[in-house]
Amino acid sequence: MTRATSGAVRHRKKVRLFRRVKGYRAPHRNRYHLAIEASFRAGVYSFRDRRARKRDFRRLWITRLNAACRERGIRYSQLIAGCKLAQIALDRKMLSELVILDPAAFDAVVALAKKSLDQKSAA
Repeated sequence: MTRATSGAVRHRKKVRLFRRVKGYRAPHRNRYHLAIEASFRAGVYSFRDRRARKRDFRRLWITRLNAACRERGIRYSQLIAGCKLAQIALDRKMLSELVILDPAAFDAVVALAKKSLDQKSAA
C-alpha cells in the first residue's frame, strides 16, 4: 500500500507548520522540509535564549548596583557582603529597582551594609 501524502491529518500538520514559520525569509517559509528545519532551529534558539535572558538581566542589575555603590563610596562586593551580614534579604533585582525608584531607601541599605561591615572588622 502506498504512503498517503494528501490526507486530512497530514494537511493539518502542514498547515500548523506553515502557520508557525509565517514571516520567515526565503524558502524557509514555503518549502516543507526547509520549514521543518527552520522551525526546529527556532525552537532550539528560543530554549537557549530564555536562559540567556535571565543571565543578561542579572548582569544588568549587577552593573547598575556597582555604579550606584561606587557613587556612595562602597564596592559592589562589599555591599553584598554587608547585606548578608546585616541579614537584608533583598536580591539584586530589588536592590537595582531601589537604585532607580527610591535612592533614599538604597542609601539606607548602603548605610546598614557599611555599618555591619565595620562591626565585623572591629570584632
